[in-house]
Amino acid sequence: MNHTVASETASQAMTDEWRRWIAENLILGNDPQQLYHTLVGAGFGEAVARAEVQQAQASPYLAGAQRLKNRLAKHDWVLDCQRQLNQLRNPEIPRRHRLGADEFFELYYSANRPVIITGMLEDWPAMQKWNLDYFRAGWGDCEVEVQFGRNADEHYELNKTAHRRMMRFGDFVDLVATSGRTNDFYMTANNNSHNQRVLSTLWRDIVQIPEYLDGSLGDQGFFWLGPQGTITPFHHDLTNNFMAQVMGRKRVLIMPACEIGNVYNHAHCFTHVDGRAVDLQRFPAMRNAQILECVLNPGEILFLPVGCWHFVEGLDISCTVSFINFRWNNDYASFYPALRDF
Repeated sequence: MNHTVASETASQAMTDEWRRWIAENLILGNDPQQLYHTLVGAGFGEAVARAEVQQAQASPYLAGAQRLKNRLAKHDWVLDCQRQLNQLRNPEIPRRHRLGADEFFELYYSANRPVIITGMLEDWPAMQKWNLDYFRAGWGDCEVEVQFGRNADEHYELNKTAHRRMMRFGDFVDLVATSGRTNDFYMTANNNSHNQRVLSTLWRDIVQIPEYLDGSLGDQGFFWLGPQGTITPFHHDLTNNFMAQVMGRKRVLIMPACEIGNVYNHAHCFTHVDGRAVDLQRFPAMRNAQILECVLNPGEILFLPVGCWHFVEGLDISCTVSFINFRWNNDYASFYPALRDF
C-alpha cells in the first residue's frame, strides 16, 4: 500500500496538452485501455491515468465533438460517392476543338470537370511573335518581379513572399535561355501585380476569348515564364482558371476537388505531396486518389476547375497566360475558411 502511494506521489502531473491528446485519440476511435497503458508508460500513475481517461469518456464536451465528427463523416461519405462516380468516367482529360460556350458551361464549368480546348488561340499575335528574343528586344530594360531561390526552400510556394526579387526582364530572359533545367527561378502569377503594369504592352498580343471570358471585368490575365523544369507543386485555386499555353509544353497532374480527404491538405490550399514522386510511405492515402495527367501544348487551353488539385511541370522553356474572368460566377474565395491551418 505504501509502495502504491509513493508511486502515485512520484507520478508526473497531468497537463492540458496530454488531455488534448486523450480527447483526440478517443474521438479518433482508439482503444481507451491502450490510452491508459500509454499514459502509464509515459510516467503517469495508474490511478491518474485511469481517472483522466474515464473523465474524458464521460465529458459532454467530448460528446459534442463526437457529434461533430459524425457530421464530418457524413460529408466525407458524400465526397466518397463523388470519388467513385468520377472513377466510372474515362480518366483521360478530353480535348475539344473550338468548344462552344453553352457546351463548355454545361459539361465542364458547372460540372467541375477539366477539359483541354484547342483552336481558340489562332488569332493571338502572341502565338507567332512570342519568343525570348522578342521579349528581350521589346521589354529587356523593364524591371520585373520574379520568384528566386526556390531550390533552397522545400516550401517555396507557401513562402513565396520571401522569394520575390526585382531584376531587368532582359537579364531574367537570359537566365531562362541559358540555365538549362531548373526550378530555382520562375515568373509566376504571384508576381503579377507589378509585372502586369511594366509589361502592359505585351498584352496587345493577347486576344480575349469572348466565348468564355468577360472582357468587361478588365484585363485579368496572369503571365508565367520560366525555364524547362519549373514546378508548381500540388495545390488548388480558389477560382476556376484557364491556362492558355503560348510557348513550350507543360505536364499537368490533376486530382478532382473531392479527393481532398486523400491529399494531406494541412496548410491553406497546399499539400506537401510531391507530384514528381509521390511518397506512399509518408502519404499512404494517396494510393486511393485519382490522378489525371495531360501534356498541354502550345495553342491549347486547359480549364482547371475550382478546388481541383494540380501539379504543373515545365517540359520546355515555357510561357503561359492564365485567366479567371469567366462569364459565369467565379467567386468562391469569399466563403473560403478564414482559419487556414487544417
